[in-house]
Formats: sequence, structure tokens, C-alpha cells
Amino acid sequence: MKKFVPVLLLLLAAPAFAGEETWKAVPLIDTMCSAKVKDAPDSHTTSCAIACARGGFGIVASDGTYLKFDEAGNKKALAILKSTKKTDHIRATIIGEREGDIIKVKSVSLD
Repeated sequence: MKKFVPVLLLLLAAPAFAGEETWKAVPLIDTMCSAKVKDAPDSHTTSCAIACARGGFGIVASDGTYLKFDEAGNKKALAILKSTKKTDHIRATIIGEREGDIIKVKSVSLD
């Protein structure tokens, strides 16, 4: 019985982590500028991203796809951009769940 309980807990917890993904060192870009800077995302400035924040944020995935953040992710991204001293080359690690071209963001951290 003692072995059964930990296994049962593991099985019950597994669905909570099933859809979670991590994107490491990906360009963090505002949606308004995503098409314009797609070929050179590291040249995009922090000040531009903050100025264009009303359109939301997202990342350029390794396959070149732009993935938008949900509203909570937009707030987290804006807060972290406002707190950084980096002026460009904005790379981040994102943890969240992808649903189509939207990421339900759990955390954002600058690299």
C-alpha cells in the first residue's frame, strides 16, 4: 500500500504538467513590430517594445513562427522589460502552454 500512494499521486499530478513547454533564449518582441524585425530580432530595442506594448508581446520560435502571449503573459513581459537595463538583444525564457499560436504564459525571465 505504501508504494501505491506515491504512484497514484504521480499519476494524478502528470496532467497538470502535460502541456507545459519551455522556450529558452528566444527573442521577445512586441506584436506590432513582429513582422518588421522578424529577420533581425536582436536589433529590436527595449524602448520600442515598451512603446508598442499595447499590441501585446510574443516570441519568435525556433521555426520562425511568431507566438503571441495571453493577457497575463503580456503583463509579465511588460513588467520585465520595464525593469531591465538591456537596450536591445532581448532574449527570454518562457514557460507556458501553447494553444495554437497563443502561449498561456506561466513565467517570463530575461536571459
